[in-house]
Amino acid sequence: MAFSCTAPRVVVRRAGLSLRPPTSLPGTASWRLRCGALVHGRSASQRHQPTASNAHYPTSHARIEHPIDTCNFLDNALVPSATSSWIEVLDPATNHLVTRVPHTTHAELNAAVASSARAFPGWKGTSLLQRQQFMFRFVALIRAHWDRLAARITLEQGKTLADARGDVLRGLQVAETACGITTQLTGAVLEVSDDMETGSYREPLGLVAAICPFNFPAMIPLWTIPIATATGNCVLLKPSERDPGAAMILAELAAEAGLPPGVLNVVHGAAPTVDFLLDEPAVRAISFVGSSRAGEYIYRRASANGKRVQANLGAKNHAVLIPDCDKIPALQAVTGAAFGAAGQRCMALSTLVTVGAQTQAWLPELAARAQQLQMNAGFEPGADLGPVISAHSRQRIERLIQSAADEGATILLDGRGITPARYPHGNWVAPTVITDVQPHMACYREEIFGPVLVCLHVDRLEDAIALVNDNEYGNGAAIFTGSGAAAARFRRQIDAGQVGINVPIPVPLPMFSFTGNKASIAGGGGHYFYGPAGLHFFTQLKTVTSRWRSEDALVDAGVNMPTLN
Repeated sequence: MAFSCTAPRVVVRRAGLSLRPPTSLPGTASWRLRCGALVHGRSASQRHQPTASNAHYPTSHARIEHPIDTCNFLDNALVPSATSSWIEVLDPATNHLVTRVPHTTHAELNAAVASSARAFPGWKGTSLLQRQQFMFRFVALIRAHWDRLAARITLEQGKTLADARGDVLRGLQVAETACGITTQLTGAVLEVSDDMETGSYREPLGLVAAICPFNFPAMIPLWTIPIATATGNCVLLKPSERDPGAAMILAELAAEAGLPPGVLNVVHGAAPTVDFLLDEPAVRAISFVGSSRAGEYIYRRASANGKRVQANLGAKNHAVLIPDCDKIPALQAVTGAAFGAAGQRCMALSTLVTVGAQTQAWLPELAARAQQLQMNAGFEPGADLGPVISAHSRQRIERLIQSAADEGATILLDGRGITPARYPHGNWVAPTVITDVQPHMACYREEIFGPVLVCLHVDRLEDAIALVNDNEYGNGAAIFTGSGAAAARFRRQIDAGQVGINVPIPVPLPMFSFTGNKASIAGGGGHYFYGPAGLHFFTQLKTVTSRWRSEDALVDAGVNMPTLN
């Protein structure tokens, strides 16, 4: 759906689910951005029609002729912000302006909270079956707008189009799993004594907030929206100020699917908006994914204010390569997991541990495979990885690469200074492989969050396990082996929350939970976003004990005139 914010409010209306956006779209036409929704140049009357069937989206990195500001999303309406302070969103492949994001004003944030307060009693009282029907429609609309969501991610975040489709898919799977909410919220009843029973019920918290990162613009919002709303909560969503477009589309689709006004509101900004969410008494819980520095701050401040917090932080995910593994599939898996999405995944394989001289000798072949990957703008056919999110990120990544050389490591493959010919002004870092790394080096201690693989060497499997366990982070770890005994030993002894055995990125599907540990989860873990743990995070338990005396039951109706004795 495409919307204009030239009017004070544009209300999202429901459209037929059978309508799909066109699959063949112009790539060089003049594009306009209206309140965060990219629309092709059409007549004025057409541009004001919020209909899914007329939705257009970009398929190239051409400069947008007239970028228009992104709106807040309140009460199922796109509402222009009254702010005077804006954040520019740039296409990482070109650094052309895509849109501006408001620092949502304090008055607008209060309006969003008031909207949710009005919506919550009715939404909590909506039957589970009705909430399930909304989720069915929401899933159908996400599927119908899959390409549109992916295109927006590619334009704002820089992922290849194929990788952006995967971003949408992993979030969609959470929404699809939430369609089974009727079997996931069953309580328990136990007769605890004669004529007395105790039952447990899960009830919504109220208003919950999601603070989302730039690296998964669709998946992370969909870690919250389906589960939180299906369990009866209202959601106040703050997408990343670097790429808000996918979240705005999801909000439009939720309204189109029938979510009542105020159940999902979207606000924008940076630190002041985050602080508002952390301090606002009406916000009962905070869900965050992002950097360790921000996450620890959010966890401390929100917890001090009595809120539930789930926060996934930094990572340094290790792959252990032992000599008995199947060499070619293992090298292919490591290459894809290290450099896909330009390394900007919290579960990227950023560290390789070779065990024994044989696997260490495979590193030049690994570097050759990485060098063959095509780095290009995300809409370009055949692109394997795109740019990093910003010029600042590129500079930080290049600084850490240089620090490795300065500390004595070997830059086996150097991705600095390489740019695609058609996109000389993008934020480019090509795949980089650093060998002879030691644990004290900055490139190992710090999360690089770019297409850089650091390689360490040990002699034995037990040394590799000790190395992984000594690292402060615990999101994930993987082993490549042909030995069931080695795999079992790794599984038992490794101290990481998500373990892959011949699987490079072991992120669980949403019937399980995202189970990082150590410094990768604020507060020592316990809250894991989706799956059973996600349901528990967004609900609170209520137990009811009742007594009905059996002697009070009427045996027969009785036909005589009642008398008082």
